[in-house]
Parts: sequence; structure tokens; C-alpha cells
Amino acid sequence: MRHNKKFNHLSRTASHRSAMLANMAISLIMHKRINTTVAKAKALRKYVEPLINRSKQDTTANRRLVFSYLQNKYAVTELFQIISEKVADRPGGYTRIIKTGFRQGDAAATCFIELVDFDENMAKTPKKTKRTRRSKKSSAAEAPVAETPVAEEVAEAPATEAPAEAGE
Repeated sequence: MRHNKKFNHLSRTASHRSAMLANMAISLIMHKRINTTVAKAKALRKYVEPLINRSKQDTTANRRLVFSYLQNKYAVTELFQIISEKVADRPGGYTRIIKTGFRQGDAAATCFIELVDFDENMAKTPKKTKRTRRSKKSSAAEAPVAETPVAEEVAEAPATEAPAEAGE
């Protein structure tokens, strides 16, 4: 029976699993988005979100604790300086998993896992311009009226000048 055994072992030994999750967490922190399987992404989410939460308070104890998980000083610096500033006001949910389909070789479900605040495509909200029927009609009605007098003036100008020149 599997009572109280909640996390996915990912068919690996404990040392292999912890090394793999640490490497994936470093890649996620450095690149902000990685492509992996859904099972690994869900395991990575449980691994990395407490580290991001701890990075909000920049203390020596928190840096040492995060370094004990990651073992990469560049990733720890990135996490505490850049990522913690962006997620300072967010109460949780720092990662997003977007499923991308199935891998051709073994039909494993694949996905992107990314940091929520660093995705420019999702952050952009299209600006809605206010359009009313009146403004649409007025701009359509003004355009032909403006073009017609210009064409008539150009056509009339040579006709009036030609007789004056002939008289001289």
C-alpha cells in the first residue's frame, strides 16, 4: 500500500531524482522556461516554488538554504536578485505548465514549464479601443467628401488658366 507517499518517484533513485530536479530548477531559473514531460514538470513545481518563496526574504540563512538545494551560485544570485523582485507581490503560483502534446518516440506527454512573471506573451494584454458606430460612420463619410473637392479644383484650374494665357 502507498499510504502517505505523495510525491512522484519518477522511476529513479533518490539521489538521481534530487540531482535531476536540482538541474531542472537551475535551468528554469536561468532560462525562465524549459521543455520537459508533464510528470517531471509537476515534480519540479513542488521543488522550485518553495525556493522562490524563500528568495523573497534576502537573508544569509535563506541564501545558504537555497544553495544547499541548487548548488549553483549563479542560479542563487539570479533567483535572489532578479526573480525575487518580480514575484515580490505574488502570494504563490510562480510557475505555469503549458501542455504541448506528445513526444513522438515514446508518446510521453510534454509541456513547457515557465516562470509566470517572465512570459512576455502572456503579460501583454491587448489594448481595447473604444469603437462606436457614430465614429465609424463619420470617418467613412468624411473621406469621400474630402477627396471630391480636391479633384474638382485640379480639373478647373487648368481650364481657367488656359484662356488667360491664350489672350496674352
